[in-house]
Amino acid sequence: MEKGSGVAAAASGSAMQIMASRAEEEGNAGTLRTAETFLRLLPTGLCVAALVLMLKNSQSNEYGSVAYTDLGAFRYLVNANGICAGYSLLSAAIAAMPRPATMPRAWTFFFLDQVLTYIVLAAGAASMEVLYLAEKGNAATTWSSACGSFGRFCHKASASIAITFIVVFCYVLLSLISSYKLFSKYDAPATNPINGIEVTAFHG
Repeated sequence: MEKGSGVAAAASGSAMQIMASRAEEEGNAGTLRTAETFLRLLPTGLCVAALVLMLKNSQSNEYGSVAYTDLGAFRYLVNANGICAGYSLLSAAIAAMPRPATMPRAWTFFFLDQVLTYIVLAAGAASMEVLYLAEKGNAATTWSSACGSFGRFCHKASASIAITFIVVFCYVLLSLISSYKLFSKYDAPATNPINGIEVTAFHG
């Protein structure tokens, strides 16, 4: 009887440990999901703010007039922020749903987060270069500084670009999270030699 009781107690203890481990995993998953959802929502507001600042960015004075539409880099910045805002809102809604993770979903988030990171980074970098030329000019090409005459325009452009780089930082973090969720849950591709030819196989 004592031996049977010991086995039953051990089995009960093992079951309790498994349940506690599962509860801890679910708690960690819920915390990560909440953090990821917030981090995906944050760029939505930032992108809209950067977009609106640039859309309303124009100035006219005795020297002439200038608007964001006159510069291709600034138009690209507006389009990139618009795409990013839409994707951020959609991905936040999907990430907030407590659905079981699947490999296609993990790969989709990983791929799109990487793409958006580079799109927004390119938009910020191109706009920063144009703003630098407007601020400092370029003596080699006799391009004079424009910000002295259109200071308000340059200030608004600077604010929009600064917000865009905050979005880039958010997406770097999101790329790390989606990479972790993908490569910590699913094995890396394995190669199976078939008749001397290596064939890539995925294991979930």
